[in-house]
Amino acid sequence: MYSCLFCQIVAKEIPSYPIAETERAIAFMDIFPAAPGHALVIPRRHSADALEAASEDLTACMTLAASVGRAAIAGLGADGVTFQSLARPAAGQTVFHSHIHVIPRHDGDQFAVPWPSMPGDVTEIEAQAERLRNAFSNAEF
Repeated sequence: MYSCLFCQIVAKEIPSYPIAETERAIAFMDIFPAAPGHALVIPRRHSADALEAASEDLTACMTLAASVGRAAIAGLGADGVTFQSLARPAAGQTVFHSHIHVIPRHDGDQFAVPWPSMPGDVTEIEAQAERLRNAFSNAEF
């Protein structure tokens, strides 16, 4: 039976470089690191992305990701940490098992966030906020 790459890691069918684990989540090293010490945190139970994951799995993953981030500061001398989760191909997701990237950061490193920090049009921002509020009131998530 086919299993996704991360499900295979959970099942220990393929090797990984584990860091820590809990009942609901595991953390291991990313073998395509964006920066030294780049780790991934995944739920043990399969979900394609964070939009489909159970709330309990998301909570467990973020809790473990925070611990991995603290370990990166203590053990690798990182100055900070970037947490990132991508959902769906349009966002750049390539492995379809929900996961959080934990990327250690150092002052002056070359890692860049994918957007410029520029103020938005407040009229558009308010219109988008209204559309999102309406989505919450008209649907169950």
